[in-house]
Amino acid sequence: MKSEEVIVKTARRTLEIELEALNLLKISINEDFVACVKSIFAAEGRLVVTGIGKSAIIAQKIVATLNSTGTPALFMHAADAIHGDLGMIRPADLVLCLSKSGETPEIKVLVPLVKNLGNTLIGMVSNRDSFLAKHARYVLHTPVSQEADPNNLAPTASTTSQMVMGDALATALLALRGFTPQDFAQFHPGGALGKQLYLRVRDLYPNNEKPAVHLNETLPNTILEMTTKRLGATAVLDDTGRLQGVITDGDLRRMLSRHVNLDELRAKDIMGAHPKTIHADALAVKALEMLRGHSISQLIVVDEAGQYLGFLHLHDLIREGLI
Repeated sequence: MKSEEVIVKTARRTLEIELEALNLLKISINEDFVACVKSIFAAEGRLVVTGIGKSAIIAQKIVATLNSTGTPALFMHAADAIHGDLGMIRPADLVLCLSKSGETPEIKVLVPLVKNLGNTLIGMVSNRDSFLAKHARYVLHTPVSQEADPNNLAPTASTTSQMVMGDALATALLALRGFTPQDFAQFHPGGALGKQLYLRVRDLYPNNEKPAVHLNETLPNTILEMTTKRLGATAVLDDTGRLQGVITDGDLRRMLSRHVNLDELRAKDIMGAHPKTIHADALAVKALEMLRGHSISQLIVVDEAGQYLGFLHLHDLIREGLI
């Protein structure tokens, strides 16, 4: 068999075996799973997640997901636990132990110690008849018929099953907490993801110039306002400061192409009477949607009363990494 065929065949077999493991996992979302989730949700302490080997790596990922979705959690390596790290467990904490077999030496030492401390023990394990499963208060069963590697040895399907069960646990807790996008933003303030959830128009537009002319402003002064404020546009206001229209460089080009008497023109004669506006409190990502939807490069920012506040430009959003 050619090497290319071996690669494709092996990779597809891996996916099939891991998909089978995930299908088996569905039966574990049952009354025991619900009771476990409720216990974690009601706990006054944290969820301490532990494991050995590859399970320890998955445990760290589960901890990261839990913390980012509102469930306080921390990682404790099972080998280090019996050499002093048990001290990180507080009386109100629950302990989630990951192990495929539930029979590794470190787990057999750790389980009685956790129980002696009086903490609730949760086992995430493939073998229901294992030492871990028999001593855990709750069992999150991750059944796996075989690993995905050709020798049925390397943790592959089993670790995939653990990771997905951890995601199911985290999202179930998230749903119970009524975790909102705003809550998510609180824990993810950095990067484009966080900015999409908390950055608002008011955080951006004050950095720009604020070009504005009166309805009756002359053409030369209007052009001067547009060029000196370097936005290629200006708002057109009435006597009260309310927005009446906008003039862009495109409006100027169209006006000049008509060869009208320029001396008699006023701002109101060439403005667009229905400018695209956005409120200062709107999310910046909403502004991005509007700019894309209308194929324009800037929006006029107004307050609730329609008073002109300034301009938001596409470059502001690019600079913040939203694009």
